[in-house]
Amino acid sequence: MATNYNDVDEILSEQNAQIQKLHDIVMQSIKEQDSLVKNRTNPVMETLSPGQRISDKVARFGGSWTFIITFMAVLIVWIAYNSLISKSQQFDPYPFILMNLVLSCVAALQAPVIMMSQNRQEEKDRERAENDYMVNLKAEMEVRSLHQKVDLLLEEQIKTLFEIQAKQMEILKNLNHKMERIESQICGQ
Repeated sequence: MATNYNDVDEILSEQNAQIQKLHDIVMQSIKEQDSLVKNRTNPVMETLSPGQRISDKVARFGGSWTFIITFMAVLIVWIAYNSLISKSQQFDPYPFILMNLVLSCVAALQAPVIMMSQNRQEEKDRERAENDYMVNLKAEMEVRSLHQKVDLLLEEQIKTLFEIQAKQMEILKNLNHKMERIESQICGQ
């Protein structure tokens, strides 16, 4: 009968060992995911060429209210100066052909520089999206893995419960036989 209790203890210790293995696997997965998140939040600094730095600064300034207000002020001063002074002193008289040429040149030069900056930003966004996809994929794989581990754990627990129940039934049968023997001894006397 002592062997039956040892069997139950052995089954329980095996179950504890399996739980510990699963716990270790989950902790390792969590550590791997943490390192991926750290790489995502602290990306490696990129080295920019002088042209890329200039295009970023031009795009930043060209898309700001400072540029718009400054440019509007310059245009208003340009138009006011050339409209209010005598015709002999005007450097760009009314239809303001020189001003149109300057505006066209600014637009022609500013547009490609801004496009360069936007293309680099788009590449960064693409890398960020790819990294987000990898993090999401890893999370999905972790969830699937955890589901499999939980299913395995439940299956093992059910097996263990059936084994324990079988051992308990065996112990109860042994007790029942011993009780019957004791009853027969008591009744037989």
